Formats: sequence, structure tokens, C-alpha cells
Amino acid sequence: MIALTHAWNLSREPFASDIPVDKLFPLPRLKPFLERFQYAVSLGASTVITGEVGTGKSTSLRYAASHLHPSQYRLLSIIATTGSMVELLRQICFAFGAPPLSSSSAKLYQLVRDLLRAVAEKKQTPVLIVDEAHLLRTEVFAQLHLVSQDLFDVRSLLPIVLSGQPILIDKLLYHTCRPFASRVLGRTDLLALQLEDMKGYLRHHLQLAGATKDLLSEDAMLAIHQGSGGLLRRAGALTRGALLAAAQESAPLVAAEHVRIASTEIL
Repeated sequence: MIALTHAWNLSREPFASDIPVDKLFPLPRLKPFLERFQYAVSLGASTVITGEVGTGKSTSLRYAASHLHPSQYRLLSIIATTGSMVELLRQICFAFGAPPLSSSSAKLYQLVRDLLRAVAEKKQTPVLIVDEAHLLRTEVFAQLHLVSQDLFDVRSLLPIVLSGQPILIDKLLYHTCRPFASRVLGRTDLLALQLEDMKGYLRHHLQLAGATKDLLSEDAMLAIHQGSGGLLRRAGALTRGALLAAAQESAPLVAAEHVRIASTEIL
């Protein structure tokens, strides 16, 4: 197997997922999401970000979360499952570092509220981020507001940020989910990139990987955009595959044909 770093004189593998937030490509919806995120958190409300697989939801969450200073905020990040509300409450407890000793929903609710109040007493704001939230059952959404609200709905104990595929919105529109959905302030839909943004995205990531010159022809970038449908993760996979195909031929530049070859090897 040819190493891309050696073949193209790169300092690291391109399209890595651990890029520092200050070096992220400025996606068109990144700043609007940050503004909605910060506004919802400041009011103790909730916000939602949706997008197809590979549109940059996790990256957007990481970017927004990086703006929460640890002295002011307690970040609770979990990945949703198809389990019950009890399972979600248990996940929140684990995120606090407080493994629950009971599976009673009443005791779990009380434990979570006690943990939230303890954070508030330290003059911090807890923020719950739920990734893959489209996996949650509708009956969980129907009860989710009970986690965030204090007695008699006097105040919000916990801003909640949900991230998931577009079906998440369909679930929130169910009548039984309205108690939580009514607390959502703003939603962000991440869209596939247009061609010019895709070109900028590809060049940006290759430069971060150490490329000192253009490695992709114009036709190759057009083929990557068309083959990926503008989706970031698929575009990265196509580009890596095309770089590999071009390296195997000792080609000086990636061409559209190399992208076609790469497209036969990804799902």
C-alpha cells in the first residue's frame, strides 16, 4: 500500500478528524449555528442541528463547544441510543462522573436534578449535547423537558443541544414531543456544499496536510463534488482514494479518472 504522505510529500494524512477548531474550514452554516448555540445556552433553552451523514454535524458541535469556557460551563456530551428514558438518565449521570446505583426513574430524575443544582451552585451552567439524537425514541422526546426544568417550570436547569439526521425534526413534530419542541430556540440545517465551497474545502484540508501546491485538477474537484453530492465525509474519502490512484500511476496531478477509480472502492 502506498502511503499518501510519502507519495505526495505530505506531513500528515489529509482529512483528519482531529483538526484544531481554529483551523477548521469555515463552513457556510458554521457561524449561524454558533450564534444559535450561544443564544440558546444563554437563555437555558434548546437548539437543534440536523444534516445528512457526513455534512459536518460533529465538527460543528466541537466548534461550538470550544467556545464554552470550562470555568463557566459544565459540558455533558453523550451519544444517543435507542434505549428508554431511564437509559438516557443513566448516560447523563455517567457524563457527570456519578454512576447511578438505581434504575428507578424517580430516583434517576432526582439524582440528575441534584447534580444539575450542584453545578449551578458553583456558578456554572451545565450544557447537555446529544449527538445522534435521531436515534432517541419519541417517548424519550416526550419526557426530555422534564430533565431540564425545575419545579413548576420556574427556570431551566439544563440547556440541551440535539444533533442528528433530518428525521430528528420529524420526530420532534409529533404531538407528544411538543413539550420539548416548544423549548427549542432555532434550528440549523447543514446542507451539502456548493462547488466553490467544495473546492475551498479540498484545498484547505490538503494544505493542512502539508501540500505546498495544487494536487487536484479542476476536473478532479468537479468530479469529487459530483461524486460526493457535496457531503464532506464522502468528499474526503473520494479525495484520498483519488490521491492513491494517481500515486500508483506516478501521475503529477489527480485527474477526474482517478476520482472515478476511487468511487468504485467506497460505499
